[in-house]
Amino acid sequence: MLTNAEDICVELTHHSHRLTESVELLARPHGDFHFRTGDLYSDWLLAGYGTFLYQKVFRCSGFDGLGELMHAGQRYLRSSNIRSGKLLSANVLDTMLLRNSGKVEERRETGSDAPALPQRFLWCYCYHHCPEDSTNNTCRTDGYCFTMVEEEGGTAVLTSGCLGLVGSEFQCRDTGNSKQRRALECCTDQNYCYVVGDIHHIALLISVTVCSFILTFIIIFCYFRYKRHELAPRYSLGLHPDETFIPPGESLRDLIEQSQSSGSGSGLPLLRTIAKQIQMVTQIGKGRYGEVWMGRWRGEKVAVKVFFTTEEASWFRETEIYQTVLMRHENILGFIAADIKGTGSWTQLYLITDYHENGSLYDYLKCTTLDSRAMLKLAYSSVSGLCHLHTEIFGTQGKPAIAHRDLKSKNILVKRNGACCIADLGLAVKFISDTNEVDIPLNTRVGTKRFMAPEVLDETLNRNHFQSYIMADMYSFGLILWEIARRCVSGGIVEEYQLPYHDHVPNDPSYEDMREVVCIKRIRPSFPNRWSSDECLRQMGKLMTECWAHNPASRLTALRVKKTLAKMSESQDIKV
Repeated sequence: MLTNAEDICVELTHHSHRLTESVELLARPHGDFHFRTGDLYSDWLLAGYGTFLYQKVFRCSGFDGLGELMHAGQRYLRSSNIRSGKLLSANVLDTMLLRNSGKVEERRETGSDAPALPQRFLWCYCYHHCPEDSTNNTCRTDGYCFTMVEEEGGTAVLTSGCLGLVGSEFQCRDTGNSKQRRALECCTDQNYCYVVGDIHHIALLISVTVCSFILTFIIIFCYFRYKRHELAPRYSLGLHPDETFIPPGESLRDLIEQSQSSGSGSGLPLLRTIAKQIQMVTQIGKGRYGEVWMGRWRGEKVAVKVFFTTEEASWFRETEIYQTVLMRHENILGFIAADIKGTGSWTQLYLITDYHENGSLYDYLKCTTLDSRAMLKLAYSSVSGLCHLHTEIFGTQGKPAIAHRDLKSKNILVKRNGACCIADLGLAVKFISDTNEVDIPLNTRVGTKRFMAPEVLDETLNRNHFQSYIMADMYSFGLILWEIARRCVSGGIVEEYQLPYHDHVPNDPSYEDMREVVCIKRIRPSFPNRWSSDECLRQMGKLMTECWAHNPASRLTALRVKKTLAKMSESQDIKV
């Protein structure tokens, strides 16, 4: 029995010479029987033999005279690599064999024969593949630690454990096949180099990443679907595209002018047809009366006021005022159509008007500073619209005098060219000169308390006298002039936008709050000191003071204010 390491290596070398001759003989063709190139059995035989020779060199690397054994192992292992294309790289093997050959040569030069290297053992974590002598899910091997994940019945099954040195290299290079989904990883760099916890962490990370990606995709998909739904027509207001009764080539403006000028009443059904073809696009505002939407008719933008059913009186009154003959004016919001749409359970009241992207004067002043030209244009255009409302036009197609009764910066819109137009006529009153009567709407709605005149707050207004309503409008217009002038830059200074009486009453003042400030204390908005050094602002301050006088009879009329502003613009060579 061999007990000495050197004797073992001598014996192994002797047998390997004989095995080498046998394998070489088998590898040669013998008539019709020989190992064909690529034959699976011959490849595995040569590969196994090459590995066997390599292991002998590795174990007996201190034994002299093993050059032939090393080269034989190298030759057959490389031969098997070339044929199978699936085993250990020949370049890697060359490096490993040359390294051991160098060690042999070094020992040969130094004349020392070191004993065989001690066998290296590795501790591995085992799971579903633990040997009987394992402790605490650990095992010990002279080969590799492995971790394998394979699919069984649609479920991923994790297995880990130890592989012995013999044959482990081939097992670790098993890549599975298309029928059996399997992944195998081996390691030898350190103890417990493949811990199942790491796999779990990796699996968790991959799962979280995939779930996050799917969730993100779902959110993006829902967002774009929602936006597409929002941009699509929100309500179907009537006809199909092929059911239009509008003559081709006509613009919305042409149709409105035709309906206003015919005088026969035939224009109203036409406008109702337009109303049924409006497509709602985006909500742009909301108030106590309802909502405001931006809509489209044949590509043209329009504004659609959708009234709450509780505000039917306001819708009816505003529609009636807009349909008054000779009502159209460049500084009064252009009316397009009105319609009622509903079923037995709900009703929607539509009022379609021109669309102005700058929004209200209130919104415009909050984000825009003005120079003298812009200030005068806003003021002049606003009072021009108010003057047209207040003025009665006599004739067979005459226009009655109209008072607004809810004048404020939120009810004045700013056009693209910087001019203003008066809007929201739901509280307007008409004066019928033939009967000398004031046509007051049957409406429980009241105006905005912050802009109410003193006579309205203390209930001293003569409701049967139409001029009282006109003068109440002029008080409100004086406050609007103050809002505009504060945003005019002079000497590089401008005040931030504020509502009138912002420093005296809360954001939503009550009647009592306003009555105490306006009627009892007779407080009016204050002027910044810089106005006294700017001629234009000084005149604006004088003008608004005469508009908000406590005595209604002392206030300027809209026509007087219009002429004064025109003169101011002319003196500064400003065209308004």
